[in-house]
Amino acid sequence: MNTARLRRFIGDMTSLVGGAWQDNDPAVSVEVGARLLGELVSQDDWLPEAMAECPPHGYAQNLLWCDPFERFSVVSFVWAPNAKTPVHDHQVWGLVGMLRGSETSQAFVRDEKTGLLSLGPCATLAPGDVEKLRPEVGDIHQVTNALADTGSISIHVYGGNIGAIRRYTFDPESGKPNLFVSGYTNKVVPNLWDRSAEVRAAG
Repeated sequence: MNTARLRRFIGDMTSLVGGAWQDNDPAVSVEVGARLLGELVSQDDWLPEAMAECPPHGYAQNLLWCDPFERFSVVSFVWAPNAKTPVHDHQVWGLVGMLRGSETSQAFVRDEKTGLLSLGPCATLAPGDVEKLRPEVGDIHQVTNALADTGSISIHVYGGNIGAIRRYTFDPESGKPNLFVSGYTNKVVPNLWDRSAEVRAAG
């Protein structure tokens, strides 16, 4: 398991978000972060097995890392066949990188006056693809595992501790918002920092 890839990604994102935070420029985090995430999901040898276990139905939202100042979080989403989310928003910028399988992201546009939802673009992600999400340009969507016979895994990066952020699901017919806080599926985060074996091997 090449956890060094994930450690490097976390280090790079920490440097990136630290500078963008000071400049109050989330667009930089999204654009540069998308390239970093694309590099991470182009390789499939680093995700801890416990964070890749497919649930019997629905999806697992596993926290891989949360910045100590909660400026960003990294999550593995593991999708059962045909699993889908409610229509929802994020309240912070986000990146979705496809690691295994495939998923569709159906965007929605919400009318500010009536609250009604209309369909926006629908994107299908394959391994290595990255989707960008920004609330200021619209981030309401519904995500579905595009595969009916196997699980899929996507890696998400958010501009905050996404499991503890108050955000909304939306009724597809009426557009009515419902407040929710997602939390996380896993109770223990993976230990990415035990480098003792490689230090010993180096002599």
